[in-house]
Amino acid sequence: MNRRIAIVEDEAAIRENYADVLRKQGYEVQTYANRRDAMAAFDIRLPSLAIIDIGLEEEIDGGFTLCQSLRSMSETLPIIFLTARDNDFDTVSGLRMGADDYLTKDISLPHLSARIAALFRRLDVLDQPPSPENLLRRGKLTLDVGRMTVQWEGKPVPLTVTEFWMVHALAKYPGHVKSRQVLMQESKIYVDSSTITSHVKRIRKKFIQVDETFDCIETVYGMGYRWNVNEESVVH
Repeated sequence: MNRRIAIVEDEAAIRENYADVLRKQGYEVQTYANRRDAMAAFDIRLPSLAIIDIGLEEEIDGGFTLCQSLRSMSETLPIIFLTARDNDFDTVSGLRMGADDYLTKDISLPHLSARIAALFRRLDVLDQPPSPENLLRRGKLTLDVGRMTVQWEGKPVPLTVTEFWMVHALAKYPGHVKSRQVLMQESKIYVDSSTITSHVKRIRKKFIQVDETFDCIETVYGMGYRWNVNEESVVH
């Protein structure tokens, strides 16, 4: 199946650089400089994945609006924000609006390619039944490594790919403290430690939305984080 990637980015040099790299990897790529042109195309045919900048020409937050429109058209279409804006507010806003990942423009191209491949892989297996050997269970938590999905007490927790791998790194060895550096390596992300902190905050919030008593991710000051499974939360 031919994968079609849409890049919505108002800086021509950046736009064409990404497009060139992705075309060489066999993807069909369409590029757009603004939200209006992108939406005109998406109304006719949705891409397989969208890479969106936040600021689009005269629209400071045009990418956010575009993301919301796309998400209302498809619940499963992978959406990546790729932006120079790396402050916590924008990251949280982007992910709250339904993006699957939020990457900054200093990301390496191989890392971007790996992220895209991971999102497509998750999409490929979403419709398949979970296979038992891919399931990791820790108390109320169930991780499906094949589909990169998470459930808490049987309810889905909508994590991004990055967040999924962070939870996986923590829950795989409950009680073991993982440093921010180790979490970065195991989550295949390359960011500063403050970004790890904001990822953890978002992960906690998402679990708390499903279960307000959730407290399995413990901050170990000066060291990192660990996953705690309380005896009461273990499903017998």
